[in-house]
Amino acid sequence: MDPNSADTLHDFPPFFRVHKNGKIERYLETDFVPSSHDPTTDVQSKDVVISPENAVSARLFLPKSTIPNQKLPLLIYVHGGAFSIESAFSSLYHNYLNTLVAEAKVIAVSIEYRLAPEYAVPACYDDCWEVIKWVELHAGGQGPDPWLNEFADFDRVFLAGDSAGANIAHNMAIRFNLDEFGSGIKIVGIILVHPFFGNGKTDNLWLFICPETSGSNDPRLNPAADLDLLSKLGCNRVLVCTAGKDRLKERGLIYYDAVKNSNWKGEIEIFDIEGEDHVFHLFKSTCENAVLLLKKIVGFMNQNLLPSVL
Repeated sequence: MDPNSADTLHDFPPFFRVHKNGKIERYLETDFVPSSHDPTTDVQSKDVVISPENAVSARLFLPKSTIPNQKLPLLIYVHGGAFSIESAFSSLYHNYLNTLVAEAKVIAVSIEYRLAPEYAVPACYDDCWEVIKWVELHAGGQGPDPWLNEFADFDRVFLAGDSAGANIAHNMAIRFNLDEFGSGIKIVGIILVHPFFGNGKTDNLWLFICPETSGSNDPRLNPAADLDLLSKLGCNRVLVCTAGKDRLKERGLIYYDAVKNSNWKGEIEIFDIEGEDHVFHLFKSTCENAVLLLKKIVGFMNQNLLPSVL
């Protein structure tokens, strides 16, 4: 792929470029792996279609039960990729969720949402919201999926994501508080790993994939621009994870300070790992710092939580 080609109309490396004829070409292909039983972690996974008309689906993960009749915390996970690449069904995220689910002993819903630029923002937000509403259908034990009906504890729900997925997770927590929503689930906390937020400066990728945006201070991109809206986070706890060499580290710090300075009444903490780059834990999953980050996330979800029984 030649980024200097005269045929290129818009170019956003390392994610995608748009040709003059409208063709969209991604710099890297995403592999797809089927759901399965993972022999290493003993985690089972399966795929569910939530909105056929919008191609919204999810991969569910269920750990091996160690305590009979125990309800498990529910993790709703949003993959990263600059709103434009990657998938809940890629080996990168499939393997990560297997490990996270096994270590944390949670049931997980990993969301497959529509990608930009084919589907402009806010499609990704709308798709993830649709999944959250689908999850809420199971709170009374009568939803369409038996795993969620039987094993999920809807009083212990976490939203999490990395990079753009962290951005989406934050926006879902805001929307949870603002939109009319049933009381069937409780979002205890959100986990934002190397979040992709704005910093008040022009972001050409965001402007291209979100034509309806108000600009660099759109609170969906830059939550710190609207402290009143930020104070409406629909959860009690927030964990922000940063990496020392990540060019987005500053954005995570700005977000942390903004939440602290808002009128939100919950608890927020920041966890920084020096010497690592953006989403390093996905590519070096067994390194010492990746294990350290995993333990922090697991501890956050299991903090002060007593087992629930069926």
